[in-house]
Amino acid sequence: MSQFAPTGLKHAHVFATLRREIQSGRWRVGDRLPSEAELVRRFGHSRITVGRALRDLQVEGLIERRAGSGTYVRGPSASGALSFGLLIPDLGETDIFEPMCQGMMDSPLARQHALVWGSGAGDAPSKAERAWQLALHYLERGVSGIFFAPLEHTPERDAVNQRIARAFDEARIPLVLLDRPLDPYPNPGRHDVVGIDNRAAGAVAADHLLRLGCQRLAFVAIPHAAATVDAREAGYREALYTRGALVDRALARRLDPDDEEAVASLMRERPDGIVCANDRTAGRLMHALRRLGYSVPRDVRLVGIDDVEYASLLPVPLTTLRQPTRQIGEVALGVMLQRIAQRDLPPRDTRLSCELVVRESCGARRDR
Repeated sequence: MSQFAPTGLKHAHVFATLRREIQSGRWRVGDRLPSEAELVRRFGHSRITVGRALRDLQVEGLIERRAGSGTYVRGPSASGALSFGLLIPDLGETDIFEPMCQGMMDSPLARQHALVWGSGAGDAPSKAERAWQLALHYLERGVSGIFFAPLEHTPERDAVNQRIARAFDEARIPLVLLDRPLDPYPNPGRHDVVGIDNRAAGAVAADHLLRLGCQRLAFVAIPHAAATVDAREAGYREALYTRGALVDRALARRLDPDDEEAVASLMRERPDGIVCANDRTAGRLMHALRRLGYSVPRDVRLVGIDDVEYASLLPVPLTTLRQPTRQIGEVALGVMLQRIAQRDLPPRDTRLSCELVVRESCGARRDR
C-alpha cells in the first residue's frame, strides 16, 4: 500500500476541536478565546498551525479577531447546523449504501444539518488511496462527524481502515460505522456501528433452505469480504447445528463466483442448496451455474441477503433477506447526534432485523 504524508492533520485537529467547542456552547458568543500562545501550549502544535486553524474558523464566521484585543466567538449559525462526511468507498458498487444515505437525508433529524459527499479523490490509483485522500479532505474541512463504511474486497483493507479510524480519533471527530465493524468478531470495537443482525440473517437464510428439505447446504462468499460475511457464515453454521444437519467444511467456500472452475469444484460436493453472502454473489453465481448446465432451483436452490433492486430481475428471481437500508441510515444519524451530545457513552452496536422475501430461486413456490 502506498504511504501518504499526514498533511494538515495537526491543523485539522485544532480546527475541529475549537469548532466543536464553539458549536457545543463551551465558548459562548462574545467570549474571548485563549491567546495563540495558550493554544500552542494546549495542543502542542506550532504557532503557524494554530494560526491557520484560527484563520479557517474566522472564514467560517465562527470567530472574529480584533486587533490589539484578541479573538472572540461569533458563535455557530442560528440553526446550530452540523456537517457530516460520508466516507463510503463502495458507494456505487455496493447497492445498500445509496438508500442508507437517502434515509439519513430524509430523516427529520437531518433538517438543520448537512451531509457532505466527498470529492477530489478520484485521481488516486486505488480504492484504498482514494479512501485515505477523502479522509484527509474531511479532516481539513473539520466536519462534525463521519459516517464510515470500512473497505472490503482488498487484502490491504484492515491496514487502511485502521489508519483512517486512527486519524479521526486523533482529531476527536466521531465515527459511526455503517453496515460493518472495523474489527472481526469477537474483538470489541471502539466505535458505534449500525447495520443488520448478520448472524441472524445467515441463520434465517440457512434455516429457510433446511425447512425446504435441503440436506447438503453450502455457503458461498467472495474472498476478502467484510467481517459481516464472517457473521453470516457463523449464522449459517448455527442453523445447521440447530437442525442437526450435515456440517461439512468443504461446503463453505470463499470463491470468485465468475470462476467456473471454482464453481464446478463446489458443485462436485453435491450441494442441494446454497446460502450466498449477499445478492451480488448470488446473482453472479446463478449465471455461472447456468453456464455450467445447472438449473436453479431444480438442481440447486439459492438464497441471498440484501434484496437489492435487481434481485427480482435475475433469470430466476432471487429469494433473499431484505435489509431495512433507509431505516439504517435514519438510525445512524440519530446515533451520531447522540454521540456528539454525549461523548462518554460506551460504543454501541445497533442491529436491525431483516425480512425474508421468498421468490423462485429457493424452490418454495415450485414445491407448493
